Amino acid sequence: MDDFLDKLPEMDLMRSEKMTLVQLIIPVESAHRCVTYLGELGLLQFRDLNADKSPFQRTFATQVKRCGEMSRKLRFFKDQIDKAGLRCLPRHELEPDIELGDLERQLAEHEHEVLEMNSNSEKLRLTYNELLEFKIVLQKASGFLVSSNAHAIGDETELHESTYSNNGFIENSSLLEQEMRHEPLNQSGLRFISGIINKDKLLKFERMLFRATRGNMLFNQTPSDEEIMDPSTSEMVEKIVFVVFFSGEQARTKILKICEAFGANCYPIPEDTTKQKQLSREVLSRLSDLEATLDAGTRHRNNALNAVGYSLTKWMTTVRREKAVYDTLNMLNFDVTKKCLVGEGWCPTFAKTQIHEVLQRATFDSNSQVGVIFHVMQAVESPPTYFRTNKLTNAFQEIIDAYGVARYQEANPAVYSVVTYPFLFAVMFGDWGHGLCLLLGALYLLARERKLSTQKLGSFMEMLFGGRYVILLMALFSIYCGLIYNEFFSVPFHIFGGSAYRCRDTTCSDAYTTGLVKYRDPYPFGVDPSWRGSRTELPYLNSLKMKMSILLGIAQMNLGLILSFFNARFFGSSLDIRYQFIPQMIFLNSLFGYLSLLIIIKWCTGSQADLYHVMIYMFLSPTEELGENELFWGQRPLQILLLLMAFIAVPWMLFPKPFALRKIHMERFQGRTYGVLGTSEVDLDVEPDSARGHQEEEFNFSEIFVHQLIHSIEFVLGSVSNTASYLRLWALSLAHSELSTVFYEKVLLLAWGYENILIRLIGVVVFAFATAFILLMMETLSAFLHALRLHWVEFMGKFFHGDGYKFKPFSFALISDDDE
Repeated sequence: MDDFLDKLPEMDLMRSEKMTLVQLIIPVESAHRCVTYLGELGLLQFRDLNADKSPFQRTFATQVKRCGEMSRKLRFFKDQIDKAGLRCLPRHELEPDIELGDLERQLAEHEHEVLEMNSNSEKLRLTYNELLEFKIVLQKASGFLVSSNAHAIGDETELHESTYSNNGFIENSSLLEQEMRHEPLNQSGLRFISGIINKDKLLKFERMLFRATRGNMLFNQTPSDEEIMDPSTSEMVEKIVFVVFFSGEQARTKILKICEAFGANCYPIPEDTTKQKQLSREVLSRLSDLEATLDAGTRHRNNALNAVGYSLTKWMTTVRREKAVYDTLNMLNFDVTKKCLVGEGWCPTFAKTQIHEVLQRATFDSNSQVGVIFHVMQAVESPPTYFRTNKLTNAFQEIIDAYGVARYQEANPAVYSVVTYPFLFAVMFGDWGHGLCLLLGALYLLARERKLSTQKLGSFMEMLFGGRYVILLMALFSIYCGLIYNEFFSVPFHIFGGSAYRCRDTTCSDAYTTGLVKYRDPYPFGVDPSWRGSRTELPYLNSLKMKMSILLGIAQMNLGLILSFFNARFFGSSLDIRYQFIPQMIFLNSLFGYLSLLIIIKWCTGSQADLYHVMIYMFLSPTEELGENELFWGQRPLQILLLLMAFIAVPWMLFPKPFALRKIHMERFQGRTYGVLGTSEVDLDVEPDSARGHQEEEFNFSEIFVHQLIHSIEFVLGSVSNTASYLRLWALSLAHSELSTVFYEKVLLLAWGYENILIRLIGVVVFAFATAFILLMMETLSAFLHALRLHWVEFMGKFFHGDGYKFKPFSFALISDDDE
């Protein structure tokens, strides 16, 4: 048997790649180039030999800090380009590589130039805003003012917003103008302050003025009718022009302080309209000059940003790679001569030749007189886990890794999940109409694979795109199971020939009461379409799907136990085979394997035996005659034998293994057995006080016994609960079928029964939305999660430890923007 198993070819994904611990002794002058070439290769995971040092105590901390500063400057340029709304595409011609020092100098110059332009632009923008506000205040506040020659104001005002006459009264004139029409402000003792304030602060501002002056003021306001840019946020804000009339120097001081506190800008307005007009012309002239200056400055700044933008992507990649190289160099140690760097790391065994060639090339390119020493070390700790995946298998591997990373070289569930996962999903989702919809979605993602892989997607779309091959397989298996269930949006079709049943008479009046009669061979593939709508439809489909769920569950759990055997055999743990795998197989198949056998025999013979009665009385009255529930000769003694085997298997799982471990431990330290636990037949996982590769002399028998007791009880109870858990396949398949039937009959057919085209259209729309959002989204997610649970718990729990750690090589291809 062992010879036969040894001759079986190895599967690529069945076990993780063999890993080797290597040591590199690199001369200082070629260290940077060696690490750079290894990053391009991406097959070596460095170990941190300076874990006890802080980032600031490491050798290349200065270079890492410089790279971080350059990354900050590049992010600053990117933000400035985005803020300016520019789209800078990289040049198509090849640019020469730039040294890090030259790049640092260029970035400093560009940053200084951009910051200086930003500072000048902000000052000009601030001046421009002040002049713009002054212009608005001049236009709006002049209507509230009364000069000494009030009768001439109507012809002198520039914007003609208020018109006054000596012998008439206009309704829109202010109260102050009515009272003080014939008396100038400077003669009456009244003063005024004009300015502009944000609209959202106006109410509080007016209330504060009223309280500060105790009501001895007159507050006038008017909208500016023009939004003004806030220099600090670059957002357009609404402002209000105000004029406050008051009397006294003390009131003036209070009002100015309140204006300053609320951020209101005050501007002096002359009472004389001639001076107002002259001042307005000066403001407009300066505004025109400033606009031209701002436009010229913006063009110059955009040109400078465009010059940076052409090389921005390449510079960001260069800085990111350099920072990753120096971070990796910080993991290396100097030797005693301070002339070489010593590094350690894990690499796949197949990659040793490639790494050696890369190191030789780096030595030659750096003109080093001393080559890199590359040799294999003896591993003490457990190696990382590395699976070589492709676009199809990567998604399934990620599903498994979400539960736990496989222990080094233990059996990989992803190999089997490529088929079992979409198949169990399809058992719950089986409808070939819905499967076609999923297939169209998967084909769309595959058709746009090249384009979508280069775009930045949202979290939901990224998840769908990453699982495009999972969706494809789920769709194909759903079509297959839908053909077996004979459901197309819950409607059966005679795809593979005619039905095996027909009505008793021509009227078919008793088709759904008395039933149909069989007149020909069974329907060749899947469920006969005549079962649809018959009185026995639900009992028949429930019985079929429930028994099928148990068969699939027992088959998958047996597969998990068989994989535990291959794990134990691979790691040389014969104790696990003798005292764990064999009794577990006996217990599971003595009870539930026997139930699966009865289901198959009942299907093949057409017997009417009650399997519930058989299984219950197998425990309650094992010696009692079966009577009409007997399916085959010798069933009763076989049941007694299987029951005894199941009872024997429980202590077989519990007692021998802890005592065998105790015996091995005692012999080992009495001088009769010498060997490392990692190479013995002992399973290290069941010995909590021992770690892989460490020889611990302490042996806690009680702890190991309790651990084995828990493991045995968990398996015995889990055999029952896990088998029952697979009934979710039946439950969700039934729920999906019934929901689909309800939407078809109670929405689509009901609406189609009306002659009104509007009602029919509404029915089609409701049916389409219900199908898309409930059956194709919610039901898909539900079946996906239930299939996930069946794999994580019921299947992988039988053999999968999941306590390994991923192989994370130093690779430039794996560096993301977040690593900056």
